[in-house]
Amino acid sequence: MSTTHLSELREELSRQGLDGFVISRADEHLGEYVPASAERLAWLTGFTGSAGLAIVLPDRAAVFTDGRYTLQLAEQTDPSLWERKHITEEPPQPWLAANAPSGARIGYDPMLFAEEGVARYAEAGITLHPVARNPVDAVWTDRPPPPAVPARPHPLRFAGRSADEKRAQIATALTDAKQDAVVLTEPSSIAWLLNIRGGDVPFTPFALGFAIVHADGGVELFMDPAKLPEATRAWLGNAVSIAGRDALASALAKLGGRRVRVDSSGSPVWFAQRLREAGATVVSAPDPCLLPKACKNEVEQQGARNAHVRDAVAVCRFLHWVSGHAARGSATEMSAAARLLALRGEEEGFRGESFPAISGAGEHGAIIHYRVTPESNRAIRPNEVYLIDSGAQYPDGTTDITRTIWTGPETAPDDVRQRVTRVMQGHIAIATLVFPAGVSGAHVDAFARRALWAAGLDYDHGTGHGVGSYLSVHEGPVNLSRLARPVPIAAGMILSNEPGYYLPDHYGIRLENLLLVQPANLPNASKPFLRFETLTLAPFDTRLLDAAMMTPPERAWLDAYHARVLAEVGPLLESETRAWLAEACAPISG
Repeated sequence: MSTTHLSELREELSRQGLDGFVISRADEHLGEYVPASAERLAWLTGFTGSAGLAIVLPDRAAVFTDGRYTLQLAEQTDPSLWERKHITEEPPQPWLAANAPSGARIGYDPMLFAEEGVARYAEAGITLHPVARNPVDAVWTDRPPPPAVPARPHPLRFAGRSADEKRAQIATALTDAKQDAVVLTEPSSIAWLLNIRGGDVPFTPFALGFAIVHADGGVELFMDPAKLPEATRAWLGNAVSIAGRDALASALAKLGGRRVRVDSSGSPVWFAQRLREAGATVVSAPDPCLLPKACKNEVEQQGARNAHVRDAVAVCRFLHWVSGHAARGSATEMSAAARLLALRGEEEGFRGESFPAISGAGEHGAIIHYRVTPESNRAIRPNEVYLIDSGAQYPDGTTDITRTIWTGPETAPDDVRQRVTRVMQGHIAIATLVFPAGVSGAHVDAFARRALWAAGLDYDHGTGHGVGSYLSVHEGPVNLSRLARPVPIAAGMILSNEPGYYLPDHYGIRLENLLLVQPANLPNASKPFLRFETLTLAPFDTRLLDAAMMTPPERAWLDAYHARVLAEVGPLLESETRAWLAEACAPISG
């Protein structure tokens, strides 16, 4: 099938007068999770990871992804058709510059690339040519229709702030910056600003659309009107006008002579191109909703705490269940993921998973973003490492948790316990960190790696990402990564804490909790400091830890954390699971 798709695309490129084409994995909103109608990269290559890019030339083709997906890329793509590349070690721009014929016309879809992304090709001496119609769409004959799930109000008891208040905040930001309008293409920004949610993409409650916010606080919302029932229209109010997507180009044309803000890293370059053609001045600046959305208000913060307690009940029941089934070899990766999903489904307000559960036993755990399939599914065997990374959506909060489990019944090997302990030490280093305001994620990331680095070990992903409030499980603008943008961490943000280690073909280790950034309120501090409040409540598998390697403060933190889990979650569990939890949360020896 992939062979046919690739040959059909090459024929279409020839018809369009192109010598090559760059295929993004993104949709028109440049999002991580995309509707089925936007899964162009998967249709063409077979690769289903959430980050990637392909380049097709007349006689060569390559697929690029990051360290989370390199093993998955190798498994899902045909090496006779596709060269498989690590996107940071072998970036696409130099590969294209080295392999494209001289003077080649290389096309791209301007609705699927940010302006900054296009600029990186120009910096490499490559001129990309925008296409009026994506050639993949021209040959994808059974392409699914766009999603059409109705948008719905997100009540104030969960949102914490009214849409009127948020619109006024963004309008003030525009006025202060002497900007007349901003184009919003990020669905989470529109959802946050207007207090609406939807179901257009998997795992994230987005209602896909675009918006123009004006300096007077008025909003033009471009969304299929059929997705906006009367109750939602009434919720939006008179300050929000509604039009279909086909009205977007003409609305941009009316902004000629205005100063219009566009996020050059997060919005399709098509918008800046259309605005410049209309005579508007395009101001490249971040989406003004990103930071206020990331800094959760008090209602959202309490909602996150409440959601994590309910989620912890399901997770603890699952960990109890898997502790018995894994040791007997009576569970599989798929049955375990299904069990966890079913247990979450029993919790109040559960709306679905926040991403596909990563249920990886043994060697599959070493695939950082492994997704089990019926073909790859295998038993979770006794005496091996099992990694389960999962999350849930609730109307009051979004969760994300990873636990690494020893299936037993025998004792885990010393080398495995030593490596898990180093990952645990990195996790504790982040959880206990106190740092000055103004610090960004790149500074924090190194603390999680210190114990691993001391042993010559590392992991090929960031230490943490932002998490939304009943929105995306991966939310900007802050993440904990050596490649993080220099955006300061701020109070109210929710970030993951997930150091790891992966031994290919053997096992993977990742230990993840979500953290809420809080003021540290240090006495006699010369400036404001911040700290982390741990939200996630579930035990770590202490059978995988070497307590002797840990310092007394590290052991004290872990014991205190487990005591909190037992106190807050234990009373909500049935007696058998509560007894298991008491044992799992027992103080570690040292």
